[in-house]
Amino acid sequence: MNADTHAPSATHPTALELRDALRRGEVSAVELVHDALDRIAADELGAFVSAQPEAALAEAHDADARIAATPRDERESLPPLLGLPTAHKDLVDVRGAVTSHGSRAVPHVAALHDSPVAAAVRAAGAISLGKTQVPEFGIAGYSENLVAPPARNPHDPSRTPGGSSGGSAAAIAAGLIPLGVGSDGGGSIRIPSAACGLVGLKPGRGAVPADRGSGLVDEIGAPRLTVSGPIARTAVDAALLFDAMRGLTAEPSLAAVRRAHELRGLRIGVTLRSPFEGEVPVSYSPDALAALDAAVARLGEAGHRVEEADWIPDPRYPGAFTDVWTAGLARIDFGPGAEERLGELAAAFLARTRQASPERLARAARTLREFAADCVRQWGAYDAILTPALAFAAPRVGAFIAAGPEGDYRLQCEWAPQTSMVNVAGLPAVVAPMRRDAAGLPFGVQLIGRMGAETQLLRLAEQLAPSVSSR
Repeated sequence: MNADTHAPSATHPTALELRDALRRGEVSAVELVHDALDRIAADELGAFVSAQPEAALAEAHDADARIAATPRDERESLPPLLGLPTAHKDLVDVRGAVTSHGSRAVPHVAALHDSPVAAAVRAAGAISLGKTQVPEFGIAGYSENLVAPPARNPHDPSRTPGGSSGGSAAAIAAGLIPLGVGSDGGGSIRIPSAACGLVGLKPGRGAVPADRGSGLVDEIGAPRLTVSGPIARTAVDAALLFDAMRGLTAEPSLAAVRRAHELRGLRIGVTLRSPFEGEVPVSYSPDALAALDAAVARLGEAGHRVEEADWIPDPRYPGAFTDVWTAGLARIDFGPGAEERLGELAAAFLARTRQASPERLARAARTLREFAADCVRQWGAYDAILTPALAFAAPRVGAFIAAGPEGDYRLQCEWAPQTSMVNVAGLPAVVAPMRRDAAGLPFGVQLIGRMGAETQLLRLAEQLAPSVSSR
């Protein structure tokens, strides 16, 4: 595979630029969809596992007709994403598209209805082109399974783009689509965004209306981990999608991010500590630390006070999180013989959770609730917490699986030692690219905010943007 064929390009127009061009009549939705489908057909990154060309083109024709029928001076009132191509990961039901969950152990059937998040994005006018690659049931921080070829990183196709929203991140970084919705239960928006040099926002628990039907706690009483959020090439585009996901036609986040230069005077704490540090070696590469240093400098230049954060993680976290993380597999209704078709990691996770007694799961849930309250208290001394996005460069495709289930999970914790803790805390977090290493691989940082601070985090990500292309 030629690594240059799919190298990310700075020449791809942003989602906001495309929206403006659509509204001015300079480009049509049909043209955008045709171009994107052609790119997807020629793609060798494994970003997409399926496409819906007929449905997408029909929606594009409808979008063009609606734009044409709207007077130019009234087009700002059109749905915010009208005519923009996007995609959903292969864990999300999209009407008429097959959902495989990345697994051979469950039926692959076409959905009759959109899931809540897909419905919200459709209502905002975006056109789904198909499904993107994921790990089996979304349980891993890379995007490889036994159903379709692995997703690959556009910056180096021999490496993973991360996961579980890895196919979507690869598609956005390669310019196949301008933006996309990811889901994040332990880092699944932030890990692939960081690995692919993108901006990825994990909203706080309950911030996105489509997620609220799942409740704030899960079936065993632990904090609900998974939320939906935007992945894009810029903080402005992420704000555009975040507003659309919430149905906010006034676009307050977009307006605020456009004025990001006005944000000053925040107290930002920096930490390298991880709740996994007692279980796995947490070691940051020189490039990860250089990205962190660059962010510290840039935030200081923007007028913020950046200092070391004094944070002590709960040593009970690793076992409790793993118990809760794997418990969801026990709730899947596998048919006869289906479990034999599971991948090794899913099979190991399923075996683990079946060995856990109800009392052990209840203790794990209680521990995570206590951890969440403690994080909110300790981090609450700051307006934001700054960390590396990932500990080292994206591993090679196949490296996780080759390590066996135990080594696979261990490597995931080593690579992303500071992501899942934010899901447990229920707080918002954003990752932003800062620099590239000598091989051209992106390195970024994570900013964790207080509850309700999604827009502020996107403004901080925009303030970091001028250093994206520097080393």
